[in-house]
Formats: sequence, structure tokens, C-alpha cells
Amino acid sequence: MKWERKWTLLVASLGVIVAFFVLREHWAHALGLATYLLLLACPLMHLFHGHGGHRHDQHEHGAGKDDPR
Repeated sequence: MKWERKWTLLVASLGVIVAFFVLREHWAHALGLATYLLLLACPLMHLFHGHGGHRHDQHEHGAGKDDPR
């Protein structure tokens, strides 16, 4: 299991280094795409948010805050 963790760390480190050099050379292009990435992030957040914080069971069964479930 330690070897898997070392390989994961190595690949992640190389990815960060490559991303740094690519962004350094092409910063103007990446900055130009930032607006579109922000606009794309909004619908993706709505699709994949998960809605785990909502408690739909209370609304469906008519239970209020005073219900001692």
C-alpha cells in the first residue's frame, strides 16, 4: 500500500509542476478562458451539488420543528 501512495504523490507532484509551466507560458490564454469557466461552473454546481443539506422528509410528512422524531 505504501508504493501506491508514493506513486500517487509522484503523479500529483508532476501534474502540479506541468500545470505551473503550462500556465506560466500561456497565462493570457488561460485568463481569457476564466470567464467561460466561471459560467460553466454555475450549471455544473447545480447539477452535481447533491443537495445533502436539505431535509425533505420533514416537508413530505408534514412534520414541524416541534416533532420529536
